[in-house]
Amino acid sequence: MTGHMTSDEFRRYGYQVVDWVASYWEEIEKYPVVPPVAAGDVAAALPGSAPERGEPFEALLSDLDRVVMPGTTHWQHPSFFGYFPTSTSGPSALADLVAAGLGTQGMLWSTSPACTEVETVVLDWLRQLIGLPERFSPAGSGGGVIQDTASSATLVATLAALHRASGGRWNTDGLTDRYAVYASAEAHSSVQKAARIVGLGDAAVRHVEVDPKTLALRPDRLRERIAVDRAAGVVPAIVVATVGTTSTTAIDPVPAIADVCAQQRIWLHVDAAYAGTAAICPELRFTHVGVERADSYCFNPHKWLLVGFDCDAFWVADRAELIRTLSVLPEYLRNAATESGAVIDYRDWQVPLGRRFRALKLWWVLRWYGIEGLREHVRRHVGLAQEFAGWVRADHRFEIVAPHPFALVCFRLRGRDGEPERGADDRNAELLRRLNETGALFLTHTKARDRYVLRMAIGTVTTERHHVEAAWQRIQAEATRLVS
Repeated sequence: MTGHMTSDEFRRYGYQVVDWVASYWEEIEKYPVVPPVAAGDVAAALPGSAPERGEPFEALLSDLDRVVMPGTTHWQHPSFFGYFPTSTSGPSALADLVAAGLGTQGMLWSTSPACTEVETVVLDWLRQLIGLPERFSPAGSGGGVIQDTASSATLVATLAALHRASGGRWNTDGLTDRYAVYASAEAHSSVQKAARIVGLGDAAVRHVEVDPKTLALRPDRLRERIAVDRAAGVVPAIVVATVGTTSTTAIDPVPAIADVCAQQRIWLHVDAAYAGTAAICPELRFTHVGVERADSYCFNPHKWLLVGFDCDAFWVADRAELIRTLSVLPEYLRNAATESGAVIDYRDWQVPLGRRFRALKLWWVLRWYGIEGLREHVRRHVGLAQEFAGWVRADHRFEIVAPHPFALVCFRLRGRDGEPERGADDRNAELLRRLNETGALFLTHTKARDRYVLRMAIGTVTTERHHVEAAWQRIQAEATRLVS
């Protein structure tokens, strides 16, 4: 039987793993961005049951190349332009290794003071960096916490909003009233999922109409929806405003939405999962006007800030409301530090009890790159996206279909004169299929104004201008073959 890995073995094999990862990053362009595999191919390479006896580490490392790599989509590839980037970095990866080695369980301050206090301080660094006001600071009434993803942040905000809207009754009595959740028709699906999880269901979600030009939520329609609900005895619980929607990075008019929420005493949560990173650049902070009036706000450093997945930064303006919403203190968790009231127990700021030392990788990334290094990272991608958009505009066969203030450009082949919209949609879908089948690049699509649209999301740490230029040349070439 293979015993526990000794310190010497861990050191030796650890060096091999780090070398493997470093070599992968160096050689990543030799792989197709998306693997040419069929469903079940990876599973077929694995035995039907676990080994009876332990295997040598060399076999484990070998199967990374034999089993994992042929079936891996390379999210760190410089020609990965799909979805939004989840770009990791060296300091983040190394911090994850340290956190895994420590094996910290940071549910309470007493279970790891360093895990809690590093997170508190680093989240406040980040708050200052993106321009959130003091009301979100632990020195004030608020504070920040790391959730796994923006979806969890939306869920937690919804729970806190229900607590407020019910006067605290839902904690003890459950959903005794009817409540409503409001978000743009372009908002992330996590809003709908949160409504399901808390027991409201899809019927409680109001998909508010958007401006046809900007694809941003219309505050006048929001007011109308709220008035109709109140007249019907439905209690408005939360409005989720989006800064940078998933489909097109549309920006909801947060100041006007905040006016509505303040007048109606409704919780305002701002979801800036992707676009929040842009706020580290002063010239891009105009996209965040009004977020200082929110009850809660989140963005994902794991999308564009070089922090490996998963890491969502979530702030509340009143931490007491959040703690009252989520705190359950059984006898086995009681301790002197908690009862003193002098510490933060982050178990009360999230749905699960347990939590990893995620703050370590955020801390290391902020220190390694510094503010200027991170700003340069963002500015480079925004510049590349604007250049790409210029190329698209210069080709009469294509059109830009939405504003692009960040590093996402939504575009499509134009429809032919008199052609039904379905024909143009089919042609764009075929263009995307052909592009992705080459393995040389990867894009994704969405629907904007009911039209099929291609999304060019630039944000991988290794992406340079020549990668974007090569992608555009391939797009043009495939379009030529498609329409000829």
